[in-house]
Amino acid sequence: MYKNLTTFIEVLRQNDELAEIDAPVSPELEITEITDRISKQPGGGKALLFHDTGTDFPLLINMMGSDRRICLALGVNRLEDLAERIYELFGKVVSPKPTLADKARLLPVLGKASRWLPRRKSGRGACQQIRMDQPDLSRLPILRCWPHDGGRFITLPLVHTQDPESGARNVGMYRMQVFSEDSTGMHWHLHKTGARHYEAYKKRGERMPATVCLGGDPIYTYCSTAPLPEGIDEYLLAGFIRQKPVELVRCLTNELEVPADCDFVIEGYVDPTEEKVTEGPFGDHTGFYSLEDRYPVFHITCITYRQNAVYPATIVGVPPQEDLYIGKATEAIFLAPIRLAVQPEIRQLYLPAAGVMHNIALVNIQKSYPGQGFKVAHSLWGAGQMMFNKFCLVLSTEKSVYDPTAVCEALREVQIPRDLLFSKGPLDVLDHTASGMDFGGKCCIDATPKDWEGEKTEPLPVSLPHRWQFPEGITGIEETYASDWAVLVVTVRKGTEHLPGLMEQLLACNAVRGIKFLLVFDSNVPLAKPEYLLWLAASHCDAVRDLFLLPGTLVLDARIKAGGVNGFSRPWPHIVTMDRQTIRQVDRRWPEYGLGPRISSPSLSFPLPNRQTGAVYNP
Repeated sequence: MYKNLTTFIEVLRQNDELAEIDAPVSPELEITEITDRISKQPGGGKALLFHDTGTDFPLLINMMGSDRRICLALGVNRLEDLAERIYELFGKVVSPKPTLADKARLLPVLGKASRWLPRRKSGRGACQQIRMDQPDLSRLPILRCWPHDGGRFITLPLVHTQDPESGARNVGMYRMQVFSEDSTGMHWHLHKTGARHYEAYKKRGERMPATVCLGGDPIYTYCSTAPLPEGIDEYLLAGFIRQKPVELVRCLTNELEVPADCDFVIEGYVDPTEEKVTEGPFGDHTGFYSLEDRYPVFHITCITYRQNAVYPATIVGVPPQEDLYIGKATEAIFLAPIRLAVQPEIRQLYLPAAGVMHNIALVNIQKSYPGQGFKVAHSLWGAGQMMFNKFCLVLSTEKSVYDPTAVCEALREVQIPRDLLFSKGPLDVLDHTASGMDFGGKCCIDATPKDWEGEKTEPLPVSLPHRWQFPEGITGIEETYASDWAVLVVTVRKGTEHLPGLMEQLLACNAVRGIKFLLVFDSNVPLAKPEYLLWLAASHCDAVRDLFLLPGTLVLDARIKAGGVNGFSRPWPHIVTMDRQTIRQVDRRWPEYGLGPRISSPSLSFPLPNRQTGAVYNP
């Protein structure tokens, strides 16, 4: 167990996973631009420790943003080691116990588990060594991440709340926009436990105590993001991973308990009788701005911190970012409970970076009967936060689902429309293309082998013309992905109408055969970047409204829907990019940072909106 964030920093330093910047930097956009360049390097780059932030505190960022660093944070050599421990534990707990002796053998397991429970420590903790005379968030190096953000945001908060009826604790991660030196927003979505606690206090007409921690053992940060079932204490998971209980101390101005070794503790309350206030925009993990909405206000009553405290932060935006590696840990850790409690036939679950954790899921199963792929999709869409999944691709292969050739081989066998399942259900609040807030379409592609009678058919080989004919409105065609993936990419002129008829005309006049998936983008989209195309397609499509069928082909309309395209009526957000002024400033100062040869800004891959345009896309 790491004693504090400084201890973890020393481990990063010893493992050559840390770059330290002594030059003065600004938390206003500059740190984000530096970090975005580093975190998008192969393998995630290094963690960055900024010593001179214009405040009394250094800032650590990208601390778990590589395969090695997430393993260091969790205290394992491989994520698979942790997954195996969890599978062994769950297997013992949920397996049938037909005899008394079998049940008795479970007692040592339960006794060991009891030693992982968090423990109350008397007196004050290291996190309470220093108390601010007056709570003042301006003393912390809180980031303003992107040009159109509504303000500065605390991006790695461990938000502690408590059920007023049961007393059960929840530790969640909800971004917090700074409103003043002693108040912030509390951005908990309606699906989150913190929001449920808020509604319970609202019914009681009582103030809701809340406390936010920053830093400490990095395991706390990971566990606050983990999709645990309702009522399971995040610090129990931390104790299991560390094989040592988390020590808690009582807050100074409310009754909540927090880890004794955190770097900062921000205590306060939310008053449910107050009107909610406007929060946002914020450059979010989807790669798009989440737009203004109304959320509760968190009032700060006390801020304490340990000596030599380090402020932790993260940035999110166009993938990949640090959250990719946190997501990898979640894939490994929670596969065992899913297999044992939901779907035993699942062998692998992969949430690729392009799917921003919820848009795309690749599932490898052990297939035993017809229709099993659809059955798995139905079950996953009803399992915890997998309810937010939009596109689910089910395979059954002896290869790894992480292997592109395995996915490629499976997709070539898909038959349209036989292997498609469409549904509707809850979507992530941040899904900007959904037909309604929090609700929209879902699609499963059953790419499992069809070896049973009545299933098997022979796929058509892909046939493309030597020279393309472009019907009016089509501006470009990319056939690079056609032979291997049976995917054709097309761009069309802005304002093009009657898309189904136009795509049907394109395939017919060029005698195209064997194409299973046709992706349609706006004309300014760069077609040579497959990861970008996949991210954009999953982000820009409602899986029912924006998909349509042609004979043997599924068409995904991945155009921007602003201005009423396909009947879409909500505001459409901009892609998250840095402004030109900050890019030029970081280019000029790059030698001062000591980070090696200059790295080009990832934002230059996209059209850069003017600072005045705001977070909303205006067609």
